[in-house]
Amino acid sequence: MAWTSLCELDELREGEGKCVAIDGFELAVFLTGGQVRVIDNTCPHAGAGLSGGWVDDGCVVCPLHGWAFNLATGELRDSAAVAITTYPTRVYDHEGRKLVQADLPMY
Repeated sequence: MAWTSLCELDELREGEGKCVAIDGFELAVFLTGGQVRVIDNTCPHAGAGLSGGWVDDGCVVCPLHGWAFNLATGELRDSAAVAITTYPTRVYDHEGRKLVQADLPMY
C-alpha cells in the first residue's frame, strides 16, 4: 500500500463526487460530513460511475439504478453481501496545500 495524492481538498464539494483516474484506478472521491471518503468508481450492478451519484445518509446512490453503497464500508445498503472497495484516506498538509490522499495497493 502507498499513500497517493488524488486532488486538493478545496476541489471537493460537500455531498458531491469527483472522479479521479490514477495509477490504473478509477476512484470516486467524496466529502461528506467533513470527512473524505474514497471508493471504487464503478457500480457492480451496471458499471455506472458512482462519482456521478449523490450522498444520502452516509451512502452514495448510483445515478443509474439507485443502488446505495455505504461510503465507510462499501456495503450495499440493502445487502451486505454486495460491496465495493473502499480505501483509507487522509488529508495531508504539504507546503500549505491540503492534499487528499488514499492508501492504494501497489502492484
